Amino acid sequence: MTARQSSEDRKGELTLLFTLSAARTLADPAGAFEDARRWSRYVGVIANDTDAVDEFVRRHGIENDFELREWDKWGTTEAIREATGTPRHVFVGTSREDRRLADATEWEFRTVADAAEKAGWELGDPGRRHESGGIIDRIRGVLKAWAR
Repeated sequence: MTARQSSEDRKGELTLLFTLSAARTLADPAGAFEDARRWSRYVGVIANDTDAVDEFVRRHGIENDFELREWDKWGTTEAIREATGTPRHVFVGTSREDRRLADATEWEFRTVADAAEKAGWELGDPGRRHESGGIIDRIRGVLKAWAR
C-alpha cells in the first residue's frame, strides 16, 4: 500500500480513513471529502471489496489517496498507518467490527454520525441504498440488520 504523492502537498496532520459503508452514508460524499482535504493530509476509503471502493470513488468523483491492494481492511489499515507520516490517524466506521479494527491497529475510531456532526456533513437517508453492490451486499445488509 502506498499513499499517493499528490497528497504530500497538503499540510494537515491527520490521516482520515472511511470504511465504504461509512462513506456511503454521507449525503454528499464528494463534498465531505473535499472539505476533509482542507484539514487532512490524506483522505481515503477502504473495504474488503476493492472493486466496490473503486466504483464508489469513480461514481462520486472522489480521489482516494490510497492505492488499495486485494487485502482485507485489517491489512490495509496497518499498511496505511505505516505509509503515512501523520501524527493522527482517524478511522470512520459504522460497526463494532470497525471499532475493534481501529483499536487493534491503533487508529482513533469515530462513528460516521459523530464525524459528520463534528465536521458539519449531512448524512443521507439510511433507508436509501446509495448504490447496488449486488446480491452479496444485499445479503450482508439483511444479516447486519437481523444481528442488531
